Amino acid sequence: MPDPARARRLAKRISTIVASAIEHEIKDPRLAGVTITDTRVTNDLHDATVYYTVMGRTLDEEPDYAGAAAALEKAKGVLRSKVGAGTGVRFTPTLTFVRDTVPETAERMEQLLARARAADEDLARVRQGASYAGDPDPYRVPGDREVGEDQEVDTEDTDDRDRQDD
Repeated sequence: MPDPARARRLAKRISTIVASAIEHEIKDPRLAGVTITDTRVTNDLHDATVYYTVMGRTLDEEPDYAGAAAALEKAKGVLRSKVGAGTGVRFTPTLTFVRDTVPETAERMEQLLARARAADEDLARVRQGASYAGDPDPYRVPGDREVGEDQEVDTEDTDDRDRQDD
């Protein structure tokens, strides 16, 4: 029977083992900016998906996504061996590396929120000197009702009262 708690514990352990191996044991320079962000393991413990991000060496430099993906694919066998030795499970899960797009998505959302804030500020500036069209108090107050020639009188209430009197 699958145990989701065990799968979560194994995923956390795999994440730690892979991150440590990338940082200390694998000497590929393309993996210098790779950070493991998350790991998901299926409930049957046979497949593990490892999510990673790639940071540029400097702020101006664009990260090498293709190089990092190629380096991770090349090191997949070594990393799987490290995971097998470090976890002690009967079947070592297969590793699949997927680039995590959460940082780019978060940056895009921050840009959209900044545009929305700017639009709100522009609207607030335009609205400062504006006044409402029509009456200052457009709502009717009870007792102010006047029946004019173009308005109809509500006769349903009077008809109901007449029937009750009979």
